[in-house]
Amino acid sequence: MSESQPFTRDQAYLLKLARTRMPYGKHEGMLLVDLPEPYVVWMAREGFARTELGRMLAIVHEIKVNGLEFLFEKIR
Repeated sequence: MSESQPFTRDQAYLLKLARTRMPYGKHEGMLLVDLPEPYVVWMAREGFARTELGRMLAIVHEIKVNGLEFLFEKIR
């Protein structure tokens, strides 16, 4: 995709996900995509909140457990 073309909704959300930081807790301030996998797996077992942050953390969980972190390499 060239720089002049607008992002699709999915691409824009992926960019938002790559730039969102954890707002609380031990990992406060860390990019969601940089959270340690064991922490994200623990959160998944506990259950994600039914909020925007919870949805984002659920996506981060899927990305991490499926080895897809490379999706964020160029957009950080």
